[in-house]
Amino acid sequence: MRSDDADHRSYHLRRKRRTPVWLSLVWRISLAFGMIGVALAVHWFDRDGLRQSSGEPISFADVLYFTMITVTTVGYGDIVPVTQQARLFDTFVVTPIRLFVWLIFLGTAYDFLLRRVWERWRMKVIQRHLEGHVVVAGYGTSGSEAVNELIRRGADPNTIVVIDESASALRAAEGCGATVMEGNATRNAALEAVKIDCASALIVSAGRDDTSILIVLTARRLSPSVPISVVIRSEDNEAIAHQAGADTVINPASFAGLLLAGSTHGAHLAEYMADLAASGGRVALHERTVTEAEIGTRLADIETGLGHRIYRNGKCFGFWEPEAARLIEGDTIIEVIPRVARYQA
Repeated sequence: MRSDDADHRSYHLRRKRRTPVWLSLVWRISLAFGMIGVALAVHWFDRDGLRQSSGEPISFADVLYFTMITVTTVGYGDIVPVTQQARLFDTFVVTPIRLFVWLIFLGTAYDFLLRRVWERWRMKVIQRHLEGHVVVAGYGTSGSEAVNELIRRGADPNTIVVIDESASALRAAEGCGATVMEGNATRNAALEAVKIDCASALIVSAGRDDTSILIVLTARRLSPSVPISVVIRSEDNEAIAHQAGADTVINPASFAGLLLAGSTHGAHLAEYMADLAASGGRVALHERTVTEAEIGTRLADIETGLGHRIYRNGKCFGFWEPEAARLIEGDTIIEVIPRVARYQA
């Protein structure tokens, strides 16, 4: 139990910074030196307006010294502006430059020191308050496509949490705007860290069937009610995945086979099947519960779309079966609706 608690504390969420660290640092340094350069150039061309307490002529080294001391402090008094023009320049140009340079230095210190502490604290707060998010375990080909499809369908990337052990995969997920966490999703602590019990769905695509099934088993034990979808590559393992607790088992090879087989029986069958599955299609499949106004009516009479199936007490009934002649409370309807209506629903 102690090792599990320690493991739990080692998992931290993170999100991509909007500006790369190196670009932010270069921009700040360039801006600071640019403003100092302006002050240096004006002081050099107007060096006759400066006087040293020793009475010696003003050299370039003296101008450089005076500029840096004036920009970073209020000066030491060994070199002072004596003409009205030089004093006005120091008042209305050098003083604002001094303030801006200090703000840049303070902002840089915050961004590269304090901000790390702040971001870690903010991620911990987000981690504690995760709710209604989608957890994606595995950011390979299928996992990345699932994340991209969720975003295309209007999901906020901040509501997607990706778990993976690959640093490159996590960087790619961060690039999509998702919240990421490095970890092994087969471990209780990793799934607890992303609040699997508060998630709206879990998508499992670990790349290996045995790993994916183990993730499903772990997640189902921690959250008996979370909807779990898993990618299984071997048909022999599909039943095992269902037994492990997966609600939806998807076999990419089988789905591709369906499209290929459908294309041999009609030129537009495969196109329509892909149209239903993709966010860019003209129509979409929609799952919802029956409304109070629809209770007692036929599945064929619903007005929101074309009713295809109903799920009642764990059983599935097609639109042609007698059970579809009368909808009852608690039925789940599968319908085909226009794509625009899908995202408005």
